[in-house]
Amino acid sequence: MTTPHLDINTWTAQHATRRASWQTPYLAMYASVWGGIVTDPGLMLVPIDDHMVHRGDGVFDTCKCVGGALYNLHAHLDRLEQSAAAIHIAMPCDRETLIGLVGDTLLAGGTPDASVRILVSRGPGSFGCSPYDSPAPALYIMVTDLPPPFMTGHPEGATTAVSTIPAKPAFFAGVKNCNYLPNVLMKKESRDRGVDFVISLDANGFLAEGPTENIGMVDADGTLIFPRLENILPGTTMLRVMALARHLVGEGGPPTGVVFRDITVEEAEAAAELLIVGTTPNVTAVRQFNDRIFARTLDGPLYRCLSHALEVDIEENDALRTAVF
Repeated sequence: MTTPHLDINTWTAQHATRRASWQTPYLAMYASVWGGIVTDPGLMLVPIDDHMVHRGDGVFDTCKCVGGALYNLHAHLDRLEQSAAAIHIAMPCDRETLIGLVGDTLLAGGTPDASVRILVSRGPGSFGCSPYDSPAPALYIMVTDLPPPFMTGHPEGATTAVSTIPAKPAFFAGVKNCNYLPNVLMKKESRDRGVDFVISLDANGFLAEGPTENIGMVDADGTLIFPRLENILPGTTMLRVMALARHLVGEGGPPTGVVFRDITVEEAEAAAELLIVGTTPNVTAVRQFNDRIFARTLDGPLYRCLSHALEVDIEENDALRTAVF
């Protein structure tokens, strides 16, 4: 067998404009290593010697643009910067420049409703493990179609179960890094087991988080409870939901209170309500956790209140909306 040798002209003619079926949602990409934006998925490339590729040495965050405005953008950028600092990657540009690049990439994508993934990598520079082999960090911005919230496609609510994949150690759980192998295995596990989400347990057996989502519960007294922040990635949506819940408490509730603390599996199975929250799913009602069936999935008072409050916040809170279109 003779394997073809491709030069840039041959490769471009054969591959640059070839679109695979899974690339249909890909709208636009900015790459600092190329110095611009592309809208052809065949050109949405990352150098193979970028340490993000062969070592997972990078961080990312994902936000969404709804109705032409980025929602809660600065919370996502705060977490991105904190993650980068935690693994000693300098941000490739200042925040104002980054916001401008995000906006330009969104406009190139051409839709006011989109998902935006911002990746900051160690950058290209050898296939070694040393971070000092990369002369400079790299920035990638990817704009894709925005999936609908989970409950739009699954109005009956979500099924969940405890994962066999252990939660990340506290330090790595708090850094939104590109080494997502535990998350990938959790997502595979959920598909293989036929449930919508699996939830990892921390080293002490308490609930931690899903592959890309947070889980919370409502106890019999109406208190909204999420796991302690020390052992999970502090989800931007989770923190926003908790802020909205505190406001509701001040107005007389529900909920009756808001708490971060350890949650046992037994408590979750006995909860009045279980909720999954995240940037993509928004607030999702759980209808089954392990063998427990929740009879009041969709009319749970906290699900109804918080789902509505978050939707209004996303669409109408100008203080958290960064206009692009």
